[in-house]
Amino acid sequence: MAVLTEEQTMLRDMAREWADNEAPVGAFRKMRDAAPAAFYDADAWRAQAEMGWAGILVPEAQGGAGMGYLSLGLVLEQLGRNLVATPLAATAAATSALILGGSEAQRAEWLPRIAAGDVVAALAVDEGPRFAPERIETRVEDGRLSGTKYFVAEGDSARLFVVAAADGLYLVSGDEGVTRSARKLVDARSHAEVRFEGARAEKLEGGRDLVTQVTDRAAAALSAEMLGMAEAAFAQTNDYLKTRVQFGQVLSSFQALQHRMAKMLTELELTRSVVEGALEAIDSGRANVSQEVSLAKATANETLHLVSREMVQLHGGIGMTDEHDAGFYLKRARVLEAMWGNAAWHRDRFARLNGY
Repeated sequence: MAVLTEEQTMLRDMAREWADNEAPVGAFRKMRDAAPAAFYDADAWRAQAEMGWAGILVPEAQGGAGMGYLSLGLVLEQLGRNLVATPLAATAAATSALILGGSEAQRAEWLPRIAAGDVVAALAVDEGPRFAPERIETRVEDGRLSGTKYFVAEGDSARLFVVAAADGLYLVSGDEGVTRSARKLVDARSHAEVRFEGARAEKLEGGRDLVTQVTDRAAAALSAEMLGMAEAAFAQTNDYLKTRVQFGQVLSSFQALQHRMAKMLTELELTRSVVEGALEAIDSGRANVSQEVSLAKATANETLHLVSREMVQLHGGIGMTDEHDAGFYLKRARVLEAMWGNAAWHRDRFARLNGY
């Protein structure tokens, strides 16, 4: 478990308090039923930006806090607990590309606006149903980018795209040459197919290596959100078993159910360790960031899959209904498990990076 600074502890506690008071799971349900075009509450996003969360990664010189990835992960974990619909993770992924590969002019143009919450950004990589960054056909000729990206998170509302092409990452702003088509997935969040047809593009430095660096950071941040979801699903299931009476006894008194809960608790503790380890590896610039990220994402995928499934099963019949929150966790979990690499993809990469 990471040792937090006083500032990080305050940030985590503030995020938890805000999420519990201003964005409970009921707020997500309300957003889903209203189905806004952006698939998130604009007022809630504005509040998050005012608290400085949009600028957690942005250096102080560009109007941000420059607090790093562990701090970002602490916030995403707390938001994940309540399934808060927010473009924070997607925007942070695009922000990392600007920080790592942007020119001074590009950073000066975009980072202050991102930190202020004025710009939602999205990272567009996938060109098929699965994460496969080694197979990218998008091309750029004479500064014009052409290609199609599938399931771009926050693609419905993004004003800035960081787009993976065959030779690296590019910035695409505005709607000239950009066509968006909403793709409705089970988690009721923003996922758009974005077609680029001669869109004006600016190259970021770093080539194909930058694609790996940025997707690693996106996967690590997503793992923190998944950790928060798993924690909340476990806590709600634990509370239910302690209060639900069946056959004249509370469910938590049955040893078989105790064993299932104990299994989940141990997996949660392991997940926290590897997720925070990956975020710390990024912050410290260690050479084994990719290994740490693959370990974290594979573990988070498997833990959230287990806990979200058990949440539905252990709640019994009510867990299968739309009126209960269990389904929200399970549906969001299945989407996040596939995003930026499923467990099998990351296990395979971890093995290769370690010489197996």
